[in-house]
Amino acid sequence: MAENRSVEQRNMPGFNRGARFVEAEHAEHAGKTLKRILKYFAKEKGVVVTMLFVVLLGTLCGIFAPSLQSTAIDIIAGEQDGNFANALILMAVVYALYGISQLLQGLCSARLSQRIVKRMREQLFGKIIDLPIKYLDTHSHGDVMSRMTNDIENISTTVSQSLPSLFSGALTIVGTASVMLWYCWQLALLSLATVILTVLATKILSKKVRKYSRKRQKLLGQLNGTVEEMVEGYRSVVAYNHQDETVEAFNDTSDTLTKAGIRTDIFSGVMGPIMNCIGNIGFVIIVAFGGYFSVKGLISVGVISAFIVYAKQFSRPINEIAQIYGQLQTAIAGAERVFTVLDEKSEDMTGKSMIESENATVTFKDVCFSYVEGRPVLSDFSLTVPPGKKVALVGSTGSGKTTVVNLLMRFYDVDSGEITINGQNLEQISRESLRKNLAIVLQDNVLFADTVRNNIKYANENATEEELVKAVEMSKGTDMIEALSNGFDTVLASSGANISQGQRQLIAIARAFVADPKILILDEATSNVDTRTEKAIQDAMHLIMQDRTSIVIAHRLSTIRDADIIVVMDNGKIAECGNHNELLAKKGKYYDLYMTQYAGFAT
Repeated sequence: MAENRSVEQRNMPGFNRGARFVEAEHAEHAGKTLKRILKYFAKEKGVVVTMLFVVLLGTLCGIFAPSLQSTAIDIIAGEQDGNFANALILMAVVYALYGISQLLQGLCSARLSQRIVKRMREQLFGKIIDLPIKYLDTHSHGDVMSRMTNDIENISTTVSQSLPSLFSGALTIVGTASVMLWYCWQLALLSLATVILTVLATKILSKKVRKYSRKRQKLLGQLNGTVEEMVEGYRSVVAYNHQDETVEAFNDTSDTLTKAGIRTDIFSGVMGPIMNCIGNIGFVIIVAFGGYFSVKGLISVGVISAFIVYAKQFSRPINEIAQIYGQLQTAIAGAERVFTVLDEKSEDMTGKSMIESENATVTFKDVCFSYVEGRPVLSDFSLTVPPGKKVALVGSTGSGKTTVVNLLMRFYDVDSGEITINGQNLEQISRESLRKNLAIVLQDNVLFADTVRNNIKYANENATEEELVKAVEMSKGTDMIEALSNGFDTVLASSGANISQGQRQLIAIARAFVADPKILILDEATSNVDTRTEKAIQDAMHLIMQDRTSIVIAHRLSTIRDADIIVVMDNGKIAECGNHNELLAKKGKYYDLYMTQYAGFAT
């Protein structure tokens, strides 16, 4: 129901206008976020243990293979006794196991990645569904979507690609260093001295990567918001010839994003070459000092050969870890953005059930409310809607009419005062129970990419076919639905884009009828249908609103002349109240509004 927004809401600081009001969160608590991510791994113990076993097997094979190569070379050189053929067979078996372990590692990591991301995506979507209206009103929809898509995709990529490399790399470093120290601790210490250079380079570059990866994620959310705003408002963009300005605004954000992305990629990508350079320095050390130790008889030629392989094997995971560090930072930043939404307070659904009654009396008593502190929208608003009566709210734009509906639906809670239904305070009624007894038809309604039947039954999934047909008949939509290609089974495009605005409104009205609510709310419900259809719908509404408490928001006064009570609002207060004839006789604000519409008075 986020579409039910008043002008007062749209004037709120931070109200969603695409990308301009993005609140970007930064991954400033990497350690805390990482611990939270690990909880998802704990729920996949079987896959994690299997993957770790496969990684361990592959690592052991990778460490053992150069030792076999050293033995084979020493057998050829005559420095060691043994069967050369057996050594080759053993090497082939070890390398085969290594290859199989790499394949299994990829399969396990892919399964782990998809399971974790599935759970995270389901939690995030469930949280978004449970968020208060206020959150979606004050956050860019594009930024929220970016968390669902880009941020979670980054986590998926990291889990499936980076983490296995991180695990195997850590094991390889420890295992390789141990073997090198066992063969020749002097040469091992000399070759491992390059680690200090690696650590220094990683520390310096990682700061840059972290800085620009955060900025890139923030800008990506802004860019998504800009695109969403343009797509939703494309007709207005074209109608007012704002294509160039829109493209310029997009390009400005895109250029900034590109620069941040380039810097991130540069600092991430430069790690590899720097690590390779440091690795080559290690090779020089091994060749120089290894040759010297070999002449002195401390090591054999085969050991020098093994050291060269081990040095490369030792530097490779360090290089990989350095390169994936940027990916890890991006994933952690994305995870924190996801967790920020998950940590938002859900809409409070607790409370008592609404007292069952055939009629409903709605009372607003001294209600004050403001979307932004210090800027009241309603002030000391008091109104009683008698049971079974039709009350119309009229007034200038921004006078607080839609806010009254927002408070009645508990999209927002009052700052002070109280709203009651049959004497029961709204804040004591659970939102679920309240909304089961209310139905609302907005000026701009949302239809889903589903059949016409399911869109109408959205308000009451248990509605029978007979109730469905009756609701359509009452909303005067029978001819319209019969004209569709498959009638009730016609599949609507997203937001009902493949039917007209008037047809969408008829379906929305039928959806409200099938709900059979205690209280019916109409917010300019007939504004998008033609005059003839409007008259037919008004007649149908007159029937359905008999003996039903109804609140109607209207700008066209012709639609509410038969209302039992007409409430004229001005600056969040009731200016005057009465029926049509009484208000005309007073010649106050209602009279001015009426004469402006029907007597040609200047506004």
